[in-house]
Amino acid sequence: MHGSHPVARRRALRTIAVFEALKGATALAASLGLLSLLHHDLHQLAVALIGHFGLNPGDHYPAIILRDATLLQDTNLRSLLMLATGYVLVRFSEAYGLWHQRRWGEWLGALSSGLYVPFELRHLLYHPSAASAAVVVINVLVVAFLVWQLVQARRADSVAPR
Repeated sequence: MHGSHPVARRRALRTIAVFEALKGATALAASLGLLSLLHHDLHQLAVALIGHFGLNPGDHYPAIILRDATLLQDTNLRSLLMLATGYVLVRFSEAYGLWHQRRWGEWLGALSSGLYVPFELRHLLYHPSAASAAVVVINVLVVAFLVWQLVQARRADSVAPR
């Protein structure tokens, strides 16, 4: 084990692991929701839902829902499900590796989380909010911590007797 405080390191890795597992579970739930829509007419479902609540389909928000349902209907849901499955597998693998303090889990976490930072920064730039800022800060802290752990491990490996 590397780092100067093994208990604090384990807690931090396990906290990140739980966070990643929650992201994977959320994506899995969303994927199951998409799967249930695979063979349905989404536009017709949206019309029925809007009618059920007594809303006017021409009003602003119902019109947005109808537009988005049509866009989603035109999207290849199978491709979205494949991407979501990959995302879920990466998140659960990362969580397992971090929970069990595996170096590959730290690498996977640093790389996969680091990939999102430019997109999150762009989102923050064009849609500033406290939530967007919090996502960027948390993700940058996670990446920085994992990279620091990897650097410390490399240093420890280089001074260890062979």
